Parts: sequence; structure tokens; C-alpha cells
Amino acid sequence: MKDKNLKRKKASAQKGPKTGKRIFSINSDPFFDTESKRGRKIDNDEDIESSEDEDFDDERSRGEDKAAEEEEETAAEKRKKVAEAHLEKIRAVVKREMEEEEEREGSEGEEREGERDSLVAQILLQEQMEESGRVRRLIASRVQKPETSDGFRVLVKHRQSVNAVALSEDDLRGFSASKDGTIIHWDVDSGKTEKYLWPSEEILKSHGAKDPQGRAVKKHSKQVLSLAVSSDGRYLASGGLDRHIHLWDTRTREHIQAFPGHRGPVSCLTFRQGSSELFSGSFDRTIKIWNAEDRAYINTLFGHQSEVLTIDCLRKERVLTVGRDRAMHLFKVPEESRLVFRAPASSLECGCFINNDEFLSGSDDGSIEHWSVLRKKPVHIVKNAHALVTSHMLEQSENERLANGQIENGSQIPANHCCSSACSWVSSISVCRSSDVAASGAGNGFVRLWAIESESKGIRPLFELPLVGFVNSLAFAKSGQFLVAGVGQEPRLGRWGRFPAARNGVLVHPLKLS
Repeated sequence: MKDKNLKRKKASAQKGPKTGKRIFSINSDPFFDTESKRGRKIDNDEDIESSEDEDFDDERSRGEDKAAEEEEETAAEKRKKVAEAHLEKIRAVVKREMEEEEEREGSEGEEREGERDSLVAQILLQEQMEESGRVRRLIASRVQKPETSDGFRVLVKHRQSVNAVALSEDDLRGFSASKDGTIIHWDVDSGKTEKYLWPSEEILKSHGAKDPQGRAVKKHSKQVLSLAVSSDGRYLASGGLDRHIHLWDTRTREHIQAFPGHRGPVSCLTFRQGSSELFSGSFDRTIKIWNAEDRAYINTLFGHQSEVLTIDCLRKERVLTVGRDRAMHLFKVPEESRLVFRAPASSLECGCFINNDEFLSGSDDGSIEHWSVLRKKPVHIVKNAHALVTSHMLEQSENERLANGQIENGSQIPANHCCSSACSWVSSISVCRSSDVAASGAGNGFVRLWAIESESKGIRPLFELPLVGFVNSLAFAKSGQFLVAGVGQEPRLGRWGRFPAARNGVLVHPLKLS
């Protein structure tokens, strides 16, 4: 009887209660269906109705696309307005010059109208060729000899030695950094200064910045060794002993981003002209490429066997680097190749482009070298360019020239100069963009101006500008009307010399052009 009752209960449980509802079973679970609903094909004739949410998403995506198009149009319109304003400015200058000629010489206006348009086209073509580096502006012959009253004047004061100076594209603003870790933004005309404030440790850590290791490194971790300004003037990049690259907004003076990656102090920085591409050189012997607009790392370049000291870049993706391994490297980034130039000096200290095919370098033996891409050795060498001489003999006759295009600057009597001291090291060199004027600085009490001539003639000295202290950085105005120097009591990368009488700060010297 018990067995019969158990069988009846099981059967009733399988059939379910009298209400007609089925009890859940594995067979009725859709998960175990052999035909998946996701894999079920939709017939072509079957209509699919879109929900309200899908319609809203479509409209939103269309609105975003339209907004992006409007932004692109706005950027294009801005570029067009800038170009039109520049064109109108040139037209006004040409018109004023031609009206002055018409006053002196009577002529018909219709003929003058055609001449005016051709002159504007010639000026625009000349500017484009100068920007690309194919033509040099002849400024050296126009530089007038400075008078005693036209010396360097202090524009900005720093508590410690200034390591780097940089000028904006319009020559109206400048930036300087010193060994005390301060970065100052200043106006060229008025000298009004504004200081950049370092972010807190929490903000730096959120950007991926790492703490410097060791008490000695922590104490001097905020020493700034290098600065660079983008062509559009929006970004300022700084690097120093903390091994990071810091990106700043020049409009608000706020810290944007910290780029970790280098394993040694960041000794040099440069932006590629006309772009937001940033190149950095470090004591870890590497060169890294960054994008300031996207806040992103791009690539690393290798090749140097010692610390990278200076770096320079023009409009092309070619990077010129100088290292303590007596070598200067020209990296061709798109081709992923490089050219190596060996200097006869014991160590190179600085270098910069003249144009895409020529460049200058300064060394610790007091020499300045003129290089060409087509030759692995210097085309011309000026020896003892910053020797501590008692009587400066800048102009030389032909019989005083040495072999292989080398010339000796100053007296060769040992008592008259001390070329082996740190004071005569060529610590900074700069070229006025797309021109034939260069400047070099050391610790011998002078900044020297040079005229860059053809490869057959080399470079020749122009004038010397008195200045006490170590000239750690130089920057030419794009117009060539003034020269900015970052001066300190100590050299940029060490403390092997000291001038107590020197002023730590930014000094500016006007250049009169005929």
C-alpha cells in the first residue's frame, strides 16, 4: 500500500496542481532550448520597429557629428581670418610705400595696382621660403655697432642662476627658469612678471609622476634645466632634475600634465615648429617624442653613448642632438635613420640649426664649429672663440688663418688667454631664425655676434657684447631686433665655477638694424 501511495504522489507532482499550471522543469527552461533566439535569423520581409531610445541615440549621434563639423569649420575660419589679416597687413605696408613713391614721382594708379599685387605676392613667397629654411634673411650686414650705452639691461631677476630662457613666436612674451625651481613668465616690453606655481604632490602622483629617490635628489628635484614654447604659444614645457617633463598652459599658467619616462634629468627640450610635437633629451642618453595636444608618448630615439645636453628642431621632422660623447646626431624621424657627426673637441656643449642642411656647435675647448649635412667633419672651426684675452683682436687677416678653414680668435700668447678654464667653454649658442646672424655665450665676460656666410667663407665675428657671468642660455627675437640671455653666477649643469659679481636673471640687449 505504501508503494502505491508513493507512486500516486509522484505522478500528481509531475502533472501539477489542479489549477492547470505546470511546475518548472528542465525541459521548459529556455536556456536549454536547442534553438537559440540570438542565433535565429531574421527574415527579409520581417519588419523591425526601432524603439524610442534608439531614435534618441541616433539623433544624439547626428548632433555630435554636426557639432564636430561646426568645430572644424570654426578652426578653419580662424586660420582663414589669420591669413587674411596677415595679407591685409602686407598690402597696407606695400600701399603706403608705393604712395610715398607716387608723391615723389607722378604715375597712373591703374598701373600701380598691378605692381602692388605682384609685390605682395613676392613678399609672401619670400616669407614662405624663409620659414622653410631655403632662403636666409640678410641681417648681419644691417646690424650696427653697439654703443656703450646700448648694453645688456636686467629684465627679470632670479634668486639663483638662470638655466633656460625661451621666447614666444610673436617676440612679446618670454619665459625663464632657474636652479631654485622657479619658472617666470614675463613681458618683453614692460618687464611685468608672473610666476608659475608648482602643483601639489597629489596632483603630480595622479599624473603618474614618481618620487625622486634619495635625500640629495629630493632636495634639488625641482631644479629646472630646460624650457620650450610651442609655435602657437599655448604650451610651455619644462624639464629638470626630477626626471619628468611638465606641460603648462601659458594662458592660465596652470600645470596640465607630467610626463614620466626618462630615467635621468631632462636636460633639453624643443617643439617642432608649427606643431605640438615635443622632443626631450636626458642624461639617460635617450631622446623621447611626445604630443602635447594629445598628452601622449610617441617614441624613443637611441644612439648617444653619454648624456644628451642640447636639442633643436625646425619645421621638418629632423632632430639635432648634442651629447657628451663628442658626437652630434641628426635624427630623421620618418625615415628612422640618423647621421652621426664627430667633433675634434674633447666634448660638445651646445648646438643649433642654421637651416635644414647646416648647423652650429660649441665645445668645451672654446671652439665654434660650422657643419654641413654633406660632410661628417666641420666645414669651419673658430678656435678660442671665447678665450679670456686681454686685447681682443676680432678682425683677422688672411695670413692668420689656420689650415682646414680654422681661424684663431684672439692672441695666441698663453698669458693673454686661458682657454682651458671653464670660463671659456661655449655654453650656449643661438641663431636668429632663417637669417645669417648667430650669437654665442660663455663665462669670459662677453657674448659674441657672428655672421654666417657661405660654406666657402664660413663664419666671421661681428661684435662682442660685454656681460658678466655664465651665459647659460640665449634666445634671438624672430625679428632680430634684440637678444635675450639667461645669466647666472654658476654654469647650467654644475658648480665648477662661480662669479659672485654676476647677476642671476634675464638680460636683454637691443640690436639696431640699418
